Amino acid sequence: MTVDAERFRKRLEDERARAAAALAYVRSENEGSLSDEVDESALDNHLAETATATVDREVDYTLEENEVRMLAAIDAALARIDDGTYGRCERCGQGIEEDRLEALPWATLCIDDKRRDERG
Repeated sequence: MTVDAERFRKRLEDERARAAAALAYVRSENEGSLSDEVDESALDNHLAETATATVDREVDYTLEENEVRMLAAIDAALARIDDGTYGRCERCGQGIEEDRLEALPWATLCIDDKRRDERG
């Protein structure tokens, strides 16, 4: 099976641009400290306001972590295209099904090896 690596390169580059923009946005939304988001005066500081800001910040940190992981996976896939190993399972060396690459162009495992991983 031969994979059209250049077609996937374009998809990966588009996805990389989207993930980088999302990461920049999340980071721009959290430039200040948590105390900057809530009124720290003793009279006006409500526990619910602080809790809401804390939950919002935790969600943003999770989104940031996801985008960082996504960028790393995309960069690794682009490197595999460059070195000629894109579309090959890192475990068994067989080709990764094109349908799988369509769904997850940064996939590193064929569906059989991925299922084995998930089963433990």
